[in-house]
Amino acid sequence: MLTTTIPGGTIAQVADAAGISVHTIRYYERAGLLAPIERNDSGHRRFTTRDVEWLVLCTKLRATGMPIRRIREYAELVRDGDGNEAERLILLEAHREDVLYRLSLVQRNLELVDHKVEVYRERLGIGAGDAA
Repeated sequence: MLTTTIPGGTIAQVADAAGISVHTIRYYERAGLLAPIERNDSGHRRFTTRDVEWLVLCTKLRATGMPIRRIREYAELVRDGDGNEAERLILLEAHREDVLYRLSLVQRNLELVDHKVEVYRERLGIGAGDAA
C-alpha cells in the first residue's frame, strides 16, 4: 500500500519531497499523467498531498518499466472514477507479470556475473570472504 506524508505545495517543494525533478513533473503533466493541478492567483501550481501521492505512484510505475502510454491509460481510468476497477486491475496485473519476467532475466544475468566473479576470485586466490 502506498502511503506518504509528503505535504502539497509548489512545484519545487513537491519535486524535492517526491525525489523527482521539476522537469519530470512538467513532463508528466504534458503527457497527461496528472489531473489538472490547481493554480493560485499568480498562476503558480499548488499541489495537494493527493497530487504528490499520484506523482510518486507514476514515478514508481515508470521505474518498474511501465510505458508512459500505459500510465496515461491507467490515469484516465482513475480519473473516470468508480466502475472500471476491473480494467485497472487487468492493466496492473499485466504490468506486474512484465516486471516479474524482467526480474527473472536480471536474476539470471546476475547469476552469470556471480559465476564470472567467482572464476576470477579463484584465479587470483581470493576467498569468498576476502576483499577484492
